[in-house]
Amino acid sequence: MFRKILIANRGEIACRVIDTCRRMGVRTVAVHSDADAGARHVEMADEAVRIGGPRPAESYLRGDVIIAAAQTTGAEAIHPGYGFLSENPEFVEAVEAAGLAFIGPSAAAIRAMGLKDAAKALMEAAGVPVVPGYHGASQDPEHLAGAADAIGYPVLIKAVAGGGGKGMRRVEGPEGFFEALASARGEAATAFGNDAVLVEKYVEKPRHIEVQVFGDGLRAVHLFERDCSLQRRHQKVIEEAPAPGMTPEMRAAMGQAAVRAAEAIGYAGAGTVEFIVDASRGLRPDGFWFMEMNTRLQVEHPVTEAITGVDLVEWQLRVAAGEALPCGQGDLAIDGHAFEARLYAEDVPKGFLPATGRLTHLRFPHGARAETGVRAGDAISPWYDPMIAKIIVHGPTRAVALRKLEQALAGCQVAGSVTNLSFLRRLAGHAGFASGDVDTGLIGRDLEALAAEPVPCTRARSLAALGALGLDTVAGPVAGFTLWAPLRRRVSLTHAGEVSEAVVEVRPGGLLHVEVGGAVHEVAREASGWRIDGAQVPAEVVVTGGGVTVFWGNGYGFGIVEPLDVAATAGAGGGRIEAPMPGLVKAVFVAVGDRVAEGDRLAVLEAMKMEHSLTAARNGVVAEVLVTEGAQVVAGAALIVLEEEEA
Repeated sequence: MFRKILIANRGEIACRVIDTCRRMGVRTVAVHSDADAGARHVEMADEAVRIGGPRPAESYLRGDVIIAAAQTTGAEAIHPGYGFLSENPEFVEAVEAAGLAFIGPSAAAIRAMGLKDAAKALMEAAGVPVVPGYHGASQDPEHLAGAADAIGYPVLIKAVAGGGGKGMRRVEGPEGFFEALASARGEAATAFGNDAVLVEKYVEKPRHIEVQVFGDGLRAVHLFERDCSLQRRHQKVIEEAPAPGMTPEMRAAMGQAAVRAAEAIGYAGAGTVEFIVDASRGLRPDGFWFMEMNTRLQVEHPVTEAITGVDLVEWQLRVAAGEALPCGQGDLAIDGHAFEARLYAEDVPKGFLPATGRLTHLRFPHGARAETGVRAGDAISPWYDPMIAKIIVHGPTRAVALRKLEQALAGCQVAGSVTNLSFLRRLAGHAGFASGDVDTGLIGRDLEALAAEPVPCTRARSLAALGALGLDTVAGPVAGFTLWAPLRRRVSLTHAGEVSEAVVEVRPGGLLHVEVGGAVHEVAREASGWRIDGAQVPAEVVVTGGGVTVFWGNGYGFGIVEPLDVAATAGAGGGRIEAPMPGLVKAVFVAVGDRVAEGDRLAVLEAMKMEHSLTAARNGVVAEVLVTEGAQVVAGAALIVLEEEEA
């Protein structure tokens, strides 16, 4: 076994690998960018090495610097985590040329599965079912359009390199094909440096079911399946294992197909074979097809660990150190059910826009596994994925595990950034999800209800007002209030862009009288918690610089309006286009004097590994263009201004 390894990654996966290494007595070396100098994974590791600036290209994608750090610190192997260099065959070759072990598959195996078109041809030869489609070499738009006609609409255009939904477009009919093709190619070129695409049949009621495989280069086993159908923008939101409704016959067929795929390329280490499943007739052994193979550990691997009792990172280390597979297929069995929910800093009502912010308060629930790379006080950086944590639960049945997931999400507390927590809670309570009737379109069909901003009641607003006035720890007479007569104090709060005013006065015995939103509440802060109108309530109030968060079922974040603040106008009637987040201006499509219509694309902003189109909110004429392509901008920066509308 290795004595010391370097982890060529950051965030929660780096911390996850360190946890297993500690248990196994293996010392760890962390690498970090300037933005991550004080990060949790740096604190946890035995040693840490700076590798460059905040941009991934300046740090976590610099294979030569990472290898040099491993050699300097005496590490014997490099664990890539996922993302960054984890599926880069040139990096694997460089690691091995430096005399180090790569904790993952061979460069040849990564190359075999790295391009979706070549991988599909290889899988067909290995007897693995593949989705009908065109995976050929021609990239001529007319040829691809003809292939789409032959396959039959709807079709899916997919980048042959990469994943995560980038470079992927669904096309309903021939009239939209060329525009979708150009868009997919542009995004693929930006994300992967390769604009080649394939075209395949779009499955009408698709489920995304993947199989965890593990090999030692000679043979492989599967560790059953995970259902990852709950997705938005082709990115997974909640994963579970095993898949609901799975039959023994289909599980055997999918598992055998996944093992054939792994053994066909001499796979070593942890990998995932992803299948698209047609759920329109239930789960049937003839209704699944190979999509792609991820030649690395997956973000959702904890649910497999929960139902099998296997530590996949330990297996990775052991096989990379030269051991054979730790067990055979017959030694593996499913125990219970597990879910994983991905908690992100993102603004769901605004289209899941990635968010930044400092996590002024962070608490994870007891009884759940929380994998995270951040702590209270850490900042969500604009340079990397905005994941806060993965929340994992396990129970003897799916119903029990789902209840535990709902409880765990209710017990999460995050202040300092907007999050998708209320969205996850609604999704966990969705009737279709609870019944196991899931497919990749579930979120899209019910998005309006799932993404709605939770509205705080007047009782929650009362607590926010008390927090804003510094009365959240009241027990008896309060400084600033007279003891012989009630003194009224006012405070203005903002929530979801709306301003509300509350009036508070102290009554005898420290009872707080709060008027807000047309309601009146009597509030008391007792040793056992809050009491409102005589009833004990399970609420907590957290006050941070410039804001208050009330945790009561949901987390309601309020801004405190200073008395001298002047409300800003709402973007000059939609004529001011601002950056919704920090990012890089990838393209500007207009110039001063151009006439634009509502919905026209004005610019493209790249942030947190995603491209975001900024569009005109109304018809108008461009008055100012304040940025150029390649500029790095902060959230709220004015980019383009339209001429004022005539009265």
